[in-house]
Amino acid sequence: MVDSVIPRIYTGKSESDGREPYIPSPELIEAVNLTIFLQKRPLLLKGEPGCGKTRLALAVADELKLPYESWYIQSTTRAKDGFYTYDAIARLQDAQLAQHDEQKRSKVNDPKNYIKLGPLGRAFENSLEKSQRKFENSLLKSQRTVVLIDEIDKADIDFPNDLLQALDEACFPIQETGEEIKANPKQPPIIFITSNDEKDLPDAFLRRCLFHYIKFPKESELINIINAHFPKSQPAVIGAAVRRFQLLRNKMEENIGKTGKKVSTSELIDWFTILREYPEDEALSKLEGELPFAGVLLKYWKDYRDYLLPSREEKNESR
Repeated sequence: MVDSVIPRIYTGKSESDGREPYIPSPELIEAVNLTIFLQKRPLLLKGEPGCGKTRLALAVADELKLPYESWYIQSTTRAKDGFYTYDAIARLQDAQLAQHDEQKRSKVNDPKNYIKLGPLGRAFENSLEKSQRKFENSLLKSQRTVVLIDEIDKADIDFPNDLLQALDEACFPIQETGEEIKANPKQPPIIFITSNDEKDLPDAFLRRCLFHYIKFPKESELINIINAHFPKSQPAVIGAAVRRFQLLRNKMEENIGKTGKKVSTSELIDWFTILREYPEDEALSKLEGELPFAGVLLKYWKDYRDYLLPSREEKNESR
């Protein structure tokens, strides 16, 4: 078994101060530990929206007490932005003022003053001893950094390939200064990449990643998730809410292609946040009738028509 070879560093059991709990599956815990062990292989995560892909990286950073960097990808994002940005406009403005200001003239002459490290750049620097860092960094000791690259499929088709060499070699050049930022090979960042499958990723990129698909939780797992978020809630209300939610989701899966989107775990948590404010008998009564607070779960008008009024048979199944 893998557990006998790969150290179990991430357990998924830590509780973060002031943060929502995160309940990973055993398979996901194993995937995280493989990523930590293999060092230079990022973990590519896929799954339905709302399944917890984005929150995993922060949960790992919290448990392992490591620095955390997030990089949220947009359609205009360039791979270089993750490493550093160069503010040429600020340098030009300073150059115009430098004629009568010796201090500004000294600043303009050093392009390093206009470079700002991105999430991956800061993660590479964090791995170095303080004396080796080329840019100001507040960390006192070298350590691994957890990095989230969120929704990589939103970027241009060339974006993943533009990351390949830097991720493979754990280094990147700064063209404006001629310097190179190279991560400590013993402390490389732990990288999590999420994708919603809006577009296919290049094979060369996929070859360099570990992969895990986050499946939708089973009913018992949904109950555990609700218990973790709301530990003082009534078990009867939790059970009834999860059954009603699961019934709705099962119906949506039967009508795949007809519904806009299936309800997700994050929506279940929002929905239960409202339900738990009612006394137990009132909450159970609401769950027996028309789907309560439907706007939290249903996001398309056709879903309102199809699922808002459950049949008598569905009501009996939910008991």
